[in-house]
Amino acid sequence: MKFTKMQGCGNDYIYINGFTEEVRQEEKPDLVRRISDRHFGIGGDGAIFINPSEEADFEMEMYNADGSRAEMCGNGIRCVAKYVYDKGLTDKTDISVISCGQIKYLQLFLKEGKVDCVRVNMGAPELRPAYIPVSACGGDMAQNGGPESDRIVDCPIIVQDREYKMTCVSMGNPHAVVFLDDVAGLEIEKIGPYFEHHERFPKRTNTEFVKVLDRKTVQMRVWERGTGETLACGTGCCATVVACILNGLTENTVTVKLLGGEIVITWDQEENLVYMTGPAETVFDGELEFYPA
Repeated sequence: MKFTKMQGCGNDYIYINGFTEEVRQEEKPDLVRRISDRHFGIGGDGAIFINPSEEADFEMEMYNADGSRAEMCGNGIRCVAKYVYDKGLTDKTDISVISCGQIKYLQLFLKEGKVDCVRVNMGAPELRPAYIPVSACGGDMAQNGGPESDRIVDCPIIVQDREYKMTCVSMGNPHAVVFLDDVAGLEIEKIGPYFEHHERFPKRTNTEFVKVLDRKTVQMRVWERGTGETLACGTGCCATVVACILNGLTENTVTVKLLGGEIVITWDQEENLVYMTGPAETVFDGELEFYPA
């Protein structure tokens, strides 16, 4: 089976061309777990199958490193755009990609004939607790949207006997954004799993730990659901900037500094759309023998 290793700000995935490679659906979770292993496999934060689609130009079928299906990945979808253009699957610089029923629109920027960076219309942020999903501050799951006061903004949560304040946003997948004075020294591997599996998140959650540097810049580390700490998370950057604006901490366009690089996020509140701009890079191409377990 042929594959391509790609990364966006260090958030790395193994890409498989679903037009040419055949893997049975029931075999995919185990395949992803094995090839994502950084010691015994290729190594990555997960795997993404690029498939044909009737609703969009392409489908992104994404899996976390533990084999669980994920709804969306900002860094991953930028690399999908680079893959399909650089590999000749499209000659368009404006494309659409669907993932778990969500269609995103991407603008490709070229350098020397190949995709260098990508701007993605990530759509509207979801703030209604029932649709993130997360239980409200009072403990109940708000249903059918609820009033604006049902938003989870600067809401207390107890994790490991300590109270944190979180703001919750879905960018097609759930995020809890927590503002801290120090993120560089955070022992994220100790606290991250407790946020991910907290009882208030029925489908688990991604957690962003954020320090605001100024009105246009923040520092972020992320614990990704089903993977652990990663060097970057595109949807997490989007959720972070939305949370910053909801809490009155930043302007509408923010540079998010990550362990693996920088991503620029804009929340156009008039359109209620979030735009993400960042790099996409190919690491290497390869081929492996896949024998179903």
